[in-house]
Amino acid sequence: MAGSGRGGRGAWRRALAAGLCLCLPLLLTGACTGTLGIPARADGAPIDPRIQQIMDKPVYRHGQFGLLVVDPATGRTVTSLNPERLFVPGSTTKLFTVSSAWDTFGGAHRTTTPVYARGRIGDGALDGNLVLVASGDLTMGGRTKPNGTLDYRPVDHTYADALPGLAQLTPENPLAGLDDMARQVRARGITHVRGDVVVDNRLFAPDPALTTDPDPMIVNDNLIDILSTPTTPGERASFTWRPRTARNSVRYRVTTVAAGKPTAITATTGADGVITVSGTLAADADPWLVTTPIADPAAFARTAFIEALERAGVTVDAPATGPDPAPPADTPGGDPVARLVSVPFEQEATLILKVSHNLGADLMVCLLAVRRGSRNCQDGFASIKAFDDKAGVDPAQASQADGEGGVPGDAFTPRAYMPLLTYWLNGPDATRFREALPVLGVSGDLALFGADSPARGKVFAKTGTRADGNDLTGQVLVASRAMAGYLDAGGGRYRLFAVVFNDSMAATADDVLSVAKDIARISELLQQDAAGAGSGP
Repeated sequence: MAGSGRGGRGAWRRALAAGLCLCLPLLLTGACTGTLGIPARADGAPIDPRIQQIMDKPVYRHGQFGLLVVDPATGRTVTSLNPERLFVPGSTTKLFTVSSAWDTFGGAHRTTTPVYARGRIGDGALDGNLVLVASGDLTMGGRTKPNGTLDYRPVDHTYADALPGLAQLTPENPLAGLDDMARQVRARGITHVRGDVVVDNRLFAPDPALTTDPDPMIVNDNLIDILSTPTTPGERASFTWRPRTARNSVRYRVTTVAAGKPTAITATTGADGVITVSGTLAADADPWLVTTPIADPAAFARTAFIEALERAGVTVDAPATGPDPAPPADTPGGDPVARLVSVPFEQEATLILKVSHNLGADLMVCLLAVRRGSRNCQDGFASIKAFDDKAGVDPAQASQADGEGGVPGDAFTPRAYMPLLTYWLNGPDATRFREALPVLGVSGDLALFGADSPARGKVFAKTGTRADGNDLTGQVLVASRAMAGYLDAGGGRYRLFAVVFNDSMAATADDVLSVAKDIARISELLQQDAAGAGSGP
């Protein structure tokens, strides 16, 4: 990992502790039963000695592993270790959230975000307000590629704080959806809005119990990105930022330092909307991304939409930087003057699973509540429980308290994943669900591992990490590295697997990644064992 990490000493540790739920490869390899060096056994068969060697590393001696591999064709347990012990799951929790939403909404479901004209339209002027009704569209057209799929990178920009120097931007315009709706307003003959623009974000209520506290109005994941590029040592670095609106400006104070020197950049937003970016950037560093949150998503979207309208040739009398007015007492209805239709749900699910999108996972909990007729996001857990029951998940082996896997109430046994994975194995969405998961050496964060392995492209799994600060030593406690999904056994056969490790110390962010690398290696070995044995006895 380049540089010293955003924010200087200890910042990487705080970012991890704040709720890092990465999709990094993780196997439930646990504190091996017995003494180090004595193989754990499952159904009388020893664990692959190469896997045992990984589990026996000194770094894991104070933690615990869980491991379960099942052949769904026969129901046979191939390998197991602590299969019915509860573990901290990290972002493998997203498997349950996304599965519930996919099963509820359907893979083809699309969200429509409408814009209504409230008032009389005449001679190109609207004597009233435009009302944009926020509908929980996760991307608002800001990641949509020309082929209609969503773009992503192995380390998403939402992880710029947690994985400094690794996060990347996608090239799409984060304001594309608002621009599209603005052009539609103009195409309806409206060239002047004599009133105001209102963003109605009452779809569901705020819920701070969900770590990301999702809002029905989301633009660019409700983040502002600042990308720094080194110049000459001693000179100010160059930068770009997005999405740009009149609500914000940037005060940039990042200095390029000599190659090999530490990189540490911070970004904070003041009450006046000024984003202060400061720090140092090594001359040999790659472009370095930091983010700062959008504090008021509705007001931000209102400004961005007014500016989009102006670009489309529609003037608005109200100032762009004003507050978001109170929405009308009654929810607008009738024929909208513009609408943005989202990509199919399966694309949003793919984004959430591939990059371990925390905001998207928590958003699903709220949208499940809305489907049940509630504005209280907590009611979404009833839908998740209903899916678990439908799939056959033992409630004694599953605990969930958020959508993404970042709170203490999340815990699953390795066996809890098996009914869920079986549920998606043979249905009409089987291939789409499997391919929505990170793929070893190919996509999601698993693209970082196994590129030269014979298992490349043959392990499909959601990964997860949870880490908590250790103020005694300045390290972090790696509370979880987990992985669950499918192993390609060849001939159209798949084995189901879950691996979780809980509790080891890490001194640096690179140490955390080395745990991920070990778990990815375990998944490679499991896949090769599966391919060698097929699904036979």
